Amino acid sequence: MAIMITDECINCGACEPECPNTAIYEGGVQWNYSGGTKLNEIELEDGSTMDAKSPQEPVSDEFYYIVANKCTECMGFHEEPQCAAVCPVDCCVPDPDNVEEEDTLLAKKAWLHAE
Repeated sequence: MAIMITDECINCGACEPECPNTAIYEGGVQWNYSGGTKLNEIELEDGSTMDAKSPQEPVSDEFYYIVANKCTECMGFHEEPQCAAVCPVDCCVPDPDNVEEEDTLLAKKAWLHAE
């Protein structure tokens, strides 16, 4: 399961530097797959590929957000999600729309970091 940031976020930014996958971005900021990972190219669902440095539209324009495809809940890095551990308003919570098992999260970590 990925973590999500709720609209209770106060935009303090404490979570962003804690993410080992660079999956957290400030509201309105474009993101990409390559930041904080070893990815160079991404294979899309239709079989085509794209440059991992290609800018992607922000998930939120209002507050910090987490890219679910890059979130591993800190599995393989820490005992618990670090964004949730440092959030002063407890707005980093499990995302019910992105439920993943531990082995899936560890496989995602391995993919992101070319392990």
